[in-house]
Amino acid sequence: MVEVTANITRGSVYLAGETLECRITFSNPTWNSTVAGRNTTLAWASAQLHCQCNISESRVVLPRQPSNDMSNSSNDTSFVPSRGERGVTVLSTQPKILFCDLMLSPGESRTFIYQEVIPRDAPPSYKGQSVKYSYKVTIGTQRVNSPTKLLRVPFRVLVVYGLGDTSVYEENIKPSNPFLAERKQETTLLDMAMQVISTITSRRNPNFYNITNAQGKVGRFCLFKPAYKISEDIIGTFDFSEATVSCLQFSVSLQSEENVSEECRRKPSQTSAITTYSKHQEFCLHTQKTHIQLPIPLHITPGFITDILCLKYHLHFEFITACQPLPDHVIPADQSESSSWQGQRNIEVDTMVWDLPVKILPTNPLQATSVSTARSTNSITV
Repeated sequence: MVEVTANITRGSVYLAGETLECRITFSNPTWNSTVAGRNTTLAWASAQLHCQCNISESRVVLPRQPSNDMSNSSNDTSFVPSRGERGVTVLSTQPKILFCDLMLSPGESRTFIYQEVIPRDAPPSYKGQSVKYSYKVTIGTQRVNSPTKLLRVPFRVLVVYGLGDTSVYEENIKPSNPFLAERKQETTLLDMAMQVISTITSRRNPNFYNITNAQGKVGRFCLFKPAYKISEDIIGTFDFSEATVSCLQFSVSLQSEENVSEECRRKPSQTSAITTYSKHQEFCLHTQKTHIQLPIPLHITPGFITDILCLKYHLHFEFITACQPLPDHVIPADQSESSSWQGQRNIEVDTMVWDLPVKILPTNPLQATSVSTARSTNSITV
């Protein structure tokens, strides 16, 4: 028997366009052989990246030949990395042969390095109510006169759009110093992507929104910037000091909205699928100013568009307002006197909802790897 161990060296999260590296070790343990000096031979081994798309049959109907199917029919060989997997293969790189006819003596091991570039137009990893995109590195190997064994290691892909537009990440480049010798530094795709994300998410552009209903002004909301990266906090402020309508309670939720394309919908009249990730709720009667802070979880997928699905995010507001003016709390003029205020037992209220779009971008994959629960190492016995 031969032990096969695969390890994704940098971790389990990568950006589309980066080069993934996997160390694959084939070992022949000393206890494997009952006869001293007995060797074990493997006929071949190959490695390949592939992405599987699983759909909810109650919500999605795949077209016969989806245009986002990036798998190449010329890649078809006897090594089928998606064998036994559910769903449709939407991305499949060219298989790379690691070796042919590898002989291992008892106690001997051989390590091979597999490198592959993740296509930039690949869909991101995502697990939603309608569609799931999942990535794996698959290593196939076979002993002589034995069936093929497959070893899979899952990994996560984040997509940063706009990497081809150099103006996005060149606007913050520092001017060169004419008195210092210039050192040419090679810019990696990860550095370029982080510059794009930092440039977009660091732009402070406060937007103010007046919240009103049929009876008057409920309050004013301020959002400091429209774009955030995962792991950040969405911070905003409420101002009820000039309100003409009493707001008793409000809640703000970060929600994602899945919109299946029209040609892929199971039912033409089906609505979007909504998922809530974080929520802030507060009682605000007689409150003049307050704020919200919504964390963006590291495990969520930033907004994206494929031929099947469009994912976007918004802040969902719910306001509970009084239909009639409430009596004011009277403060005693004499400081020696004391009084207490008690709210009305029954208040006729109205509910108002509002959705405010926000843009969610990826974060540094190294940060996402540090909290990822996915295993970057796996092994089998052949």
